[in-house]
Amino acid sequence: MSEITIKIDGKECRAKEGEFILNIARANDIFIPAICYLTRCSPTLACRLCLVEADGKQVYACNAKAKDGMEITTLTENIAQERRAIMEVYDVNHPLQCGVCDQSGECELQNYTLEMGVDEQHYAIKDVKREAKDWGLIHYDPGLCIVCERCVTVCKDMIGDAALKTVPRGSEPLSKELKSEMPKDAYAMWNKLNKSLIGPTTGETLECTDCGECIAVCPVGALVSSDFQYTANAWELTSVPASCAHCSAGCHLYYDVKHTSIDNPEPKIYRVKNEWNYVSLCGAGRFGYDFENRVDKKDDSAFEKGIEAFKKADTIRFSSVISNEEAMILQKMKEKFGYKLINDDALRFKRFMQTFAKTSGRSLWSGDLNDVHHSNFVVSIGTQLKSDNPRARFAFNNAIKMNKGAGLYFHPVKDPVVEGFGKNLISINHKPGLEEAAMYLVLDLFGDKESLPESVVKYLSSFHKKGKKTITETVKEKVTEKVTKKVKDEETGEEKEVIEEVTKMVPRKVEKEIEVDMNKLLDLLGAPDDFDDRMVKMLAKKDKFSIILGEDLMQHPNWENLAKLAGLIERHTDFDVLILPSKTNTLGVSLICDLDEKAGTNVIGYNEKGDFVLSATGEGDLDMPSLNQQEGTLTIADKRVVPTNAALGYKGYILNDIANELGLKADLTIDYSIALPAEKGFKPFEFDDLPNHYTNSGEEIRGYHLEVHEVPAESENIAPIGKKSAMSGEIAYRCNPVLQFNQFTKKAHQIATDGKILLSAKKSEALGVNEGDNIRLVFESGTVELPVQIDKFIDGDILLVPDFDPAIECESLFASNRFQKVHVEKV
Repeated sequence: MSEITIKIDGKECRAKEGEFILNIARANDIFIPAICYLTRCSPTLACRLCLVEADGKQVYACNAKAKDGMEITTLTENIAQERRAIMEVYDVNHPLQCGVCDQSGECELQNYTLEMGVDEQHYAIKDVKREAKDWGLIHYDPGLCIVCERCVTVCKDMIGDAALKTVPRGSEPLSKELKSEMPKDAYAMWNKLNKSLIGPTTGETLECTDCGECIAVCPVGALVSSDFQYTANAWELTSVPASCAHCSAGCHLYYDVKHTSIDNPEPKIYRVKNEWNYVSLCGAGRFGYDFENRVDKKDDSAFEKGIEAFKKADTIRFSSVISNEEAMILQKMKEKFGYKLINDDALRFKRFMQTFAKTSGRSLWSGDLNDVHHSNFVVSIGTQLKSDNPRARFAFNNAIKMNKGAGLYFHPVKDPVVEGFGKNLISINHKPGLEEAAMYLVLDLFGDKESLPESVVKYLSSFHKKGKKTITETVKEKVTEKVTKKVKDEETGEEKEVIEEVTKMVPRKVEKEIEVDMNKLLDLLGAPDDFDDRMVKMLAKKDKFSIILGEDLMQHPNWENLAKLAGLIERHTDFDVLILPSKTNTLGVSLICDLDEKAGTNVIGYNEKGDFVLSATGEGDLDMPSLNQQEGTLTIADKRVVPTNAALGYKGYILNDIANELGLKADLTIDYSIALPAEKGFKPFEFDDLPNHYTNSGEEIRGYHLEVHEVPAESENIAPIGKKSAMSGEIAYRCNPVLQFNQFTKKAHQIATDGKILLSAKKSEALGVNEGDNIRLVFESGTVELPVQIDKFIDGDILLVPDFDPAIECESLFASNRFQKVHVEKV
């Protein structure tokens, strides 16, 4: 898009051609009121407050696109009258319960009513009864709802659930006299508002993935967290900026904190908020916030035992749900005392990236989540997006909905949510093990054959053969028909029937054979028969490409070849590549720590099993703080080092105390922020100097980006697809349910649950089991027995086994592959 210049209230603004006027104004700190519009979503014209004058003509800033040289006035006498009337309408029959409303103090209806100077009411209409609804984690009060439709829009355009819609209000129609008495836009807005409320798209039950983004965007108190309702006023809460601790997206959020009660002055997290115009949160981030480890005081006896255990130990086994600074402490301890550092998750990721670098010629991938949002063609391979990284799923959906985009989703688990993104998405549910075929197909379709290694081009050509395809065509042919007509005799005036011959062109469907290039990769992957035809249409006018690569590739038996193929896609296609780290800080740990493959004989566990366990859940030998009780940084999927702050205090011992006792010296854990390894891309920033916010234009100013290094690209031998790669039979897949990521989400009270085996309704029927029944899965390396949960958001025959519950020995059961053959027994 070309750059243009427009003027808003005399201020010169640079923008991209086709941008909405409202977004340009916001980016330039110019105020235009708007209740219904969301920056990253489609306009609804529900509120009409954003009325402006553009080149002498009144338009709506939320859906009017800027043109070069355009001059815009944001306020005229007529616009002021319209806006005031609109706010009066919004205030009609709105309950006067601000003193107890959860949104009071940050309510846009309050703000705009004052902004427009509404101090009297000229309109009235009979109200209708509107019963409040409890939708699980979400509470809806239609009495407070102003039907701005932000919840409907964000659910469709950003999240991809499309679980909300407008439903009939059941009210009396507006008086016809109002149409001539009221300002035009105010009447149109009221007429629409008076007919509608918000409701689920399926009956009375809200069937969604419980992200709670509808709560975040609601401008009034209509949609709130069921848990938060009537617990605190906005002005009592202190907002602590932080980063989500649950997956590698590391989304920006605020912990809203105040004292627990009159009797208990200890701080408590009451809710989580996000900058919803710029970043969305999944339900784990929004509702899974109270995973802190409450400790009354330092346990000196346990600390002394811990020091003794460290003196005897030769290994530290730890999880990736730690800060960069803690990872640095562990690395320093390794260097000083020779400990083996064991983290299977980070080690898998580290070796994958090392191999990726050999063919890509760069130390890290090129893309990020923002690239996905702005793409118009997206591919995903090797990740169950909905569960692994919801933010990546949001970006994929947003690209299709908002950019007239298209995409390919390769995964063995059939996902109705992803398939619902739109008609311009092809979902290919291939057999487990065929991820290499998917990667080769991407290279075949999009790779630059001039620069790809000759061996790869030759291998790709082996999948092509000439064949014949029957197609149905519509042709027009000349047809002569005899038609009987009634004709009036001019002399007698009587009607008589006359047969005439009529010739016309008639469309006719014919079948014909054409010679085509048959791609055996499509057959291998089980792609739909019309794949080629659909791809031609989907790729029309596409110019920004992104590919998302996930954890399945890193734990694949052929991970090394997959890493090389990922490097080739990075180097020889137009795709911005995004590789999703599997856990919260997998990327940071893999860069900071020299990891070992095998543990020694005496193991310290840090949020993992060991002979002596440091635990941030309070279930070990020595308590440690959780990530919502620490200052520090995380290295997220966007290759960005972001700060997170302590929402709650911690009174026990921390890892830095142990390190200092053993001979390392640092006053605070965050003293290690500036010492993170520069050769791995980190920068020498003091923690307190790291920014953590968004600008009005949506620019993310959080922490800093890792330096990406160019490395010598090697001519690696790429292996063919293994003949026995595809798995068949009963398959189990290590995958968490929506809202669960680790032992910390399991602990959060709103979403707390135990691990269950997830089945589609189809699979539960095939096995003859019901919700709650126990089944036993027999693996090569062991068994697991768990109750069944029927998940309406998955389909197909694969069984999902979660790893968020420490009681399930997933690391041993799925050590060699995220997919495993199993024998299923009904208990």
